[in-house]
Order: sequence, then C-alpha cells, then structure tokens
Amino acid sequence: MPHIQTAQFLKQLEQQLIQSALWSQTAPSEEALASTAPFACDSLRFEQWLQFIFIPKMNQLIDQGLPLPTQISLTPMAEQAWVNHQDLSRLTALLGQIDDFLTRQ
Repeated sequence: MPHIQTAQFLKQLEQQLIQSALWSQTAPSEEALASTAPFACDSLRFEQWLQFIFIPKMNQLIDQGLPLPTQISLTPMAEQAWVNHQDLSRLTALLGQIDDFLTRQ
C-alpha cells in the first residue's frame, strides 16, 4: 500500500533533516507558511518547506486515507537549493526515491 511506504519515507526524511542539522525547533511565521509561491521559495528555505509544509500535508493525506500526489518533483528543487552542499547528497537521494515512488503509483 503506497500510504505505508510513503509514511516510512516521510519518517526517513525527518531523520535525515535532523541528522543534517536542517530540522528547525522554531516554526516560521504564519505569513511565511501562507506563501503561494512554489515551495514557498519567497519566504522559506527548502528544508523549512519540507518540514513545515510538505511533511505535515503528506501525513494528513495518509492519516485521512486520501490519494497521494503522483506528479511530484522534489529532487530538482533540492539540487538547486543545496547546490553548494555535497554533504546533503543522501538527503537529495532520499527525495529522489520519494519522487520515483510517488510517480510510479
């Protein structure tokens, strides 16, 4: 079932963000979270978008048994956002696995 595997990917993503020191203890402002720009790129760093928008929304879909997105492309944004951070290659690879898994569903 794609929901179970996706939940596992999201947990791995959270762990990788923590291990990479990209997990924030403080939430961004409501205004920043309300951005309508793709990935909220005008108000959040990509890792903040993952933590405060992507992971919660995906968990909500899973919890409610709703369809998961099948057209997803996180990896190009990660590669752009973290272009100077080769140390984040494992995190980028995990996002690629999430992209591939959801696109195949």
